Amino acid sequence: MNITKNYNEKELTLSVEGRIDTITSQELDKEINDELGNFDSLIMDFSDLEYISSAGLRVLIATQKKLKPDNIPFVIKNVNDAVREILRMSGFDKILKIE
Repeated sequence: MNITKNYNEKELTLSVEGRIDTITSQELDKEINDELGNFDSLIMDFSDLEYISSAGLRVLIATQKKLKPDNIPFVIKNVNDAVREILRMSGFDKILKIE
């Protein structure tokens, strides 16, 4: 998994490439936690994401829970069909904002 960070003023876009699984989900969680307080909007770009496991889904929900009290927008963009199906089957498409 590769993560690219891009700031547009206070909007952070994390582009995730590869797979988010049990091992790499910890790295993604750390990257997000390291940036907390530095952004007022978070976008996760999944253009190059091939797969997300339940561990990755937990990171997404945990991130939403951290950002919600401060009303920080969290959007997931550019989801391919395979990842979208995982989000749909888990019900996360009803919980997370996916564009």
